[in-house]
Amino acid sequence: MNAATALVTDTSVDAFVDAPPEHTARRFRLLVDEVWEDGEPTASALDAVPALVAGLERAGKERRGHLAILLGLLAEAEHPTSAGPVTRAVRAGLARYLRLLRAEDGGTPVALALLYLLSHFPADRDEILRAAAGLELDAADVSRLDRALSELDPARPALGRVWPSPSAWTLNEDELAFDQSWIAALTPHQLLAAWDNDTRTVLGTIGARAYWAVCHGAPADAPAAVVPDRAHAAAPATGTELIAAHAAALRCPACRGALRPGEGWFTCAGCAVRYPAASGILDLTAPADEDGTVDDFLEKLSQVPSMGLFYEAVARPSFLRVAGANWGGLVTPADEDRYIAEHVTPVDGPVVDLAAGAGRWTAVVADAVGADRLVAVDSSLPMLNVLRGRLPDVPAVLAGAADLPFADASVGAVVCWNALQAFYDEAPAAIAEVGRVLRPGGTFTVMTFRRSEDPVYRYFQSAHRFPQHEGGLRLFDPRDLERWLTEAGLTVREESGPGTFVFITAVRDA
Repeated sequence: MNAATALVTDTSVDAFVDAPPEHTARRFRLLVDEVWEDGEPTASALDAVPALVAGLERAGKERRGHLAILLGLLAEAEHPTSAGPVTRAVRAGLARYLRLLRAEDGGTPVALALLYLLSHFPADRDEILRAAAGLELDAADVSRLDRALSELDPARPALGRVWPSPSAWTLNEDELAFDQSWIAALTPHQLLAAWDNDTRTVLGTIGARAYWAVCHGAPADAPAAVVPDRAHAAAPATGTELIAAHAAALRCPACRGALRPGEGWFTCAGCAVRYPAASGILDLTAPADEDGTVDDFLEKLSQVPSMGLFYEAVARPSFLRVAGANWGGLVTPADEDRYIAEHVTPVDGPVVDLAAGAGRWTAVVADAVGADRLVAVDSSLPMLNVLRGRLPDVPAVLAGAADLPFADASVGAVVCWNALQAFYDEAPAAIAEVGRVLRPGGTFTVMTFRRSEDPVYRYFQSAHRFPQHEGGLRLFDPRDLERWLTEAGLTVREESGPGTFVFITAVRDA
């Protein structure tokens, strides 16, 4: 051990433990910067661990949680190995962590922080789970802890169903078979990568929840989500009439030619390509067969899993808590609905709900502008299948955000709610496309998220691995959003948002 480094760290730990309440955040930030940076241990981290572990005993409960979070970050810095020198040094305090955990009542901020720390020691799984059993944790917390402490069984791998917690998932036989089919197709390398992505996501959720609690108090538990009956997931059978009502604004993604509705498809007037349409959904991602049949598209509609139901009821509200630092429920669904109702002010032309998902906020937009003006656009057929089932009067288009299938200056308003981050790399192109299709005076209304200014919470945000973010969740710098909007010919009329939320309404310049 470097004696000089250890002395400096001892001094830093003492300064944090003894700091007056108004200096807690600043002193903790200084301590973090000394031993940890953007997921990596600094050169002084190993020497610092004994002082941090000892500080747990001396710190009051208002500071103990911070130190437990920092020790967890250091243990995680060597992930996926649990045999690195820093992780071994942190694990040496296991008996102390367990004793402190047993002294807690329920899901207190300190208990949540200690659980995050203990989540990094799968070799001690049984002992940790026994200690946690005395806390009367909710099912979500227990299932996340259980998964974090699990090790991959290549013979029976369970993948992909960890967000927002393993306990949130109830699968029917069809969904179990769907899981088994894609997991069986993975190579050993892909299997390990998928397992690691799931583990990172679980640790990110445990850590984000615990760190928010340590800084702000116990999280406000969201009401239990109810996933609707899967029988109502499918879109109703209908012709092309709903989509045909907006044919004047629609354009072929291949050549920008006008699209003419037919019986079961739309045909491009420019290049003669045909696109299938069924159940109120126009698929612009793949041309129809040469004879114009839509059999393949109808088959896809009948087979898509009901992920859209779960996504709207469970996953999307939970995403707001992580990405928006909304563990206290500062932003409610009613707040979001109110913002849409007050700020979506279309001029003439259809209103586009871009990346509409399964329709939770499409319904709000429909109430604000009328379903007859609305077109839902998304790149996921399972989502649009659910959306059409819940909103039979709203047509849908399967298309990407970076190449919108609408004519120049043909759209009255665009809404993109809790979705821009899902196609982070394409966000500049998508915003440019919005600027292209909007008519002068039309509004672009957005809700997305910014990167936290706190490096610890920012790390927990980025730890989440979702299908669109397998390298970690990426969120925006508001200055980038403002620049992209300006370059697209849009002027920001309103910008707000607590926590790490970003609400923006911009207007297309004349």
